[in-house]
Amino acid sequence: MVLKLYGHIYSTSTQRVILVLHELSVPYEFINVEVCGGNLKDGSPENPVKHPFGSLPYIEEDGFELFESRAICRFIVAKYYPDGSSLLPTELQAAALFEQAASVERSYFDVHANVVLQEKFLKKYQNQEFDEARYAQALKKIESTLDVYDAILCKQKYLAGDQLTLVDLFHLPLLKVVGYVAPETFKKRANVDRWWTELVSRPSAKALTEVIRIRGSRGLDCS
Repeated sequence: MVLKLYGHIYSTSTQRVILVLHELSVPYEFINVEVCGGNLKDGSPENPVKHPFGSLPYIEEDGFELFESRAICRFIVAKYYPDGSSLLPTELQAAALFEQAASVERSYFDVHANVVLQEKFLKKYQNQEFDEARYAQALKKIESTLDVYDAILCKQKYLAGDQLTLVDLFHLPLLKVVGYVAPETFKKRANVDRWWTELVSRPSAKALTEVIRIRGSRGLDCS
């Protein structure tokens, strides 16, 4: 049975999984779960909601169900590349450096980039007022994080070493958001800009852009 991905195309967490699926050329079926005002439209056979926290994405494959995008991505790599992949290092020190970078991504980038996403894009669909101070503070935090990234990327090609890993791909959907609202944050940091340019130029990133274009052509359905 082909892997089924339940998500929404404008969900950056869903995009994270799509990116990894294309990076590894894993076939999948995308099942759109509509979102309205920040809430999933559930209750229909077409849009079942199986995430216990009412969020996205989640997958089904051969009776196995899994939620949380990063866990899904790790599962995909482990299943489809059981003999190992540079995307998910297994050697002791490389794995430790990967987990360190993954923790940084969650704690120092994702949390602030999600605020930018919420303030600039999501709040208008949730009928909430834009909080300029919160938005500015989040951008300031991102700037500080990217300063650290620039120093790391001065010494190595990617965040966990000289090989591309999942942690680099984990960043991409929200990096695109940051790059859209504040492109100067990359241009001011040569190593971050080099890293970003390479990530966004990957065939998987281009495939994700095309999937978003096709799947998102109807816009947000809140009917």
